[in-house]
Amino acid sequence: MDEKRKRLTISRRDFLKGGAIGTAALSSGLLLRSGVEAQSAPPGAKISRITLKINGAAHTLEADNRWTLLYILRDQLGLTGAKQGCDGGQCGACTVLIDGKPLYACMVLGIAAPGKEILTIEGLAKGEELHPVQQAFVEEMGYQCAFCTPGMILSAKGLLDRNPKPSETDIRQGLAGNLCRCAAYPKIIRAVTAAAKRIAS
Repeated sequence: MDEKRKRLTISRRDFLKGGAIGTAALSSGLLLRSGVEAQSAPPGAKISRITLKINGAAHTLEADNRWTLLYILRDQLGLTGAKQGCDGGQCGACTVLIDGKPLYACMVLGIAAPGKEILTIEGLAKGEELHPVQQAFVEEMGYQCAFCTPGMILSAKGLLDRNPKPSETDIRQGLAGNLCRCAAYPKIIRAVTAAAKRIAS
């Protein structure tokens, strides 16, 4: 093989190595660019200074008017108990209590929440003492993967606050907006039933 051909010939390993390095460099540039863009408000965005009362504490922040309450809870305040599932009001994983009513945090704009009492799963227990609904879910193993559990618990609390002695039908209807992809519904219903008895005793 002559010298010119040697210079043009590369091994498969060299080719893959070079491709990997190039891809990594390109990806790093794109990620860096995306990170910068994500931190800056897009053209036309309106920023408002809002104060939210969450779990009894006031939180003041500068918020894009398009941010959902879920985004503010998770990405701005670090309250990750509300889960991001469908992000479209379909699964109930992000359920919080707003003025005592179970609502999907992904469907509530942050700018609509000032002046309201917001309760997330982080604010339900009193120190080390679990709320009766939480305790019942533990004892009855009302979960499997537990991704849906925070939303289920808050929906159950909202139900029991309205109806302290629910029938099984009431429980099913009260939790109808919360999906469990593991299908742990029988254990969840037992947990809510046990919680109602615990609260009544």
